[in-house]
Amino acid sequence: VLSACETGLGDIKGSEGVYGLQRAFKMAGVQNLIVSLWSIDDEKTQEFMINFYAQLLKTNNIINSFNQTQRNMREKYKNPFYWAGFEFIE
Repeated sequence: VLSACETGLGDIKGSEGVYGLQRAFKMAGVQNLIVSLWSIDDEKTQEFMINFYAQLLKTNNIINSFNQTQRNMREKYKNPFYWAGFEFIE
């Protein structure tokens, strides 16, 4: 988890995709990443991460935990600003 502002952003290089922090982690062999696409409120980010790790401890399934956390946040906060900025990258 790259829990900081806009960790999913980077420069677009032609047909090669986005060059950014997440690409460096993927090139280093990291299988899965959770990044943010914009600056999300610190309290909502904390809530997202606590929820995510609680789900992960219950299920031991990273993608299901991420998806359930987004559903939980979406139900609580109708405004996508608070939950849609998190992205799961395989």
